[in-house]
Amino acid sequence: MKTAQMDPVRYLSVEELRRIHENACRILEEIGMLVDHKKALEYLAGAGCKVDFNKRRVKFPRQVIEKAISKMKANFSDENRSPKRMSVRYSQVRFDNKPFCVHGDFSVSTGGFCCFILGLDGKRRSANLADVKSALKLADKLDQITYTGLPVAAQDVPVGIRTVVMAAELAKATKKFGGIETFKARDIEYITRIGEVVCGGKEEHRKNPILTGYAEVRTPLCLDEVMADVLITHIEKGLPQTLESMPNAGATAPMSAAGTLSLGAAETLGGLVLGFAVDSHATMGVDINPGYCDMRSMLFGYAGAERIPLLSARIQLISEFYGCPSGVHGGKTNACVPGIQAGAEKAVSMLGPVLAGAIGFGTVGHLENAITFSPMQLVIDNEIARYVRRAVKGVEVTDSTLDFETILAAGIGGNTVSSDSTMEHFKDEELLSPFFDALSWGTGNSLDIKRFENLAAAKAEELLAEEAESPLNQSQIKEIDAIVEEAIRDPLMR
Repeated sequence: MKTAQMDPVRYLSVEELRRIHENACRILEEIGMLVDHKKALEYLAGAGCKVDFNKRRVKFPRQVIEKAISKMKANFSDENRSPKRMSVRYSQVRFDNKPFCVHGDFSVSTGGFCCFILGLDGKRRSANLADVKSALKLADKLDQITYTGLPVAAQDVPVGIRTVVMAAELAKATKKFGGIETFKARDIEYITRIGEVVCGGKEEHRKNPILTGYAEVRTPLCLDEVMADVLITHIEKGLPQTLESMPNAGATAPMSAAGTLSLGAAETLGGLVLGFAVDSHATMGVDINPGYCDMRSMLFGYAGAERIPLLSARIQLISEFYGCPSGVHGGKTNACVPGIQAGAEKAVSMLGPVLAGAIGFGTVGHLENAITFSPMQLVIDNEIARYVRRAVKGVEVTDSTLDFETILAAGIGGNTVSSDSTMEHFKDEELLSPFFDALSWGTGNSLDIKRFENLAAAKAEELLAEEAESPLNQSQIKEIDAIVEEAIRDPLMR
């Protein structure tokens, strides 16, 4: 595909990237981080950081930061290292030197643990375990959805075991394993065992990990005990990790994009240092998912025009400057219902990151600022992603595509409608989607304002009515069910 040779849209110069990095290092050196975890503090002290154990404050010398970055980049250059990727809830992180370009083979992810669902009946309610199963079934059947985590969170399952119960359903439903959330270290014990059942053993799972959670910073500059535990436990099990930062411009970060990116970079680099302090052979990456605080509602905005340059600059900083190819939040909307706002925000927040060099985006199917999942919206997003994929397909210039013979045959004033070339290539060139019609006024359903939504709802109903088979055999399913039952009985999971 031609897109492999397309340069991405760059929002930052080399000097601007360097200045953001310099500011991130200054933040870590002069301000530092709160790390509320004794074992983590000990690891960081051993790595050369300045640690105040009483105040739980850590300052990171510049040489310690640069050493961790160099180690990460060296690891990515080693073709024999594994794993090569890690799913996070919105996309993928690649632990290799994937070129910084426009990736026409971008991935599309759904997931996100939404607490609510907008059903096909148009009613919004708390999600339950049946909704988890239906959402996974739908995601598995949609052709543009590359990875799926857990689109909704089962509110009818006790919170202590919720993640394990849902991870089991994900494992039994699909091979499109996306990222999941882990809220305590004990979750990791059971989820890792489920992944090992699916992969066929511990070593196979280590080489190609699935159902891998990850840690998140409580911005600004706080790594709490639970998330430090999650990060360390994953690494001790030989699983890949990033420390995700979500700086909120105007609320927990400066209102400026450069300041927000600097803060996010500082936070994730702190996690990078900690990861290598735990295990010098760890598979580590860096990750930032910044946003703006909407000053009208005080919500963290997942969409909006202002987030496109912010995310695009983030992609360039993480993928080009730090050399850690990754996807990003995309296909998002702040709208509560499908419609014009949702369509515009979804399309732009997919296309913008792809043109900026993202290897993928997600999580799609969301409404209401990633709080509510909609099966109908997931079908719509699937079609928008198809549209975007065609939009970034390159232009091939060869003797065949220049097609002088067809032009010669048509001559002056002729046409090419019935030419062999047109008949042979029109399906490859045109996006003939039933959702994006080209109709004349008054023909068919061209005047139906809800045409797109109606088509999507009907498609969702059709796919959900189809039979679905688990990719696992009965022995694997029984083993996973037994792991879940063990977790339910575990007093430490409550």
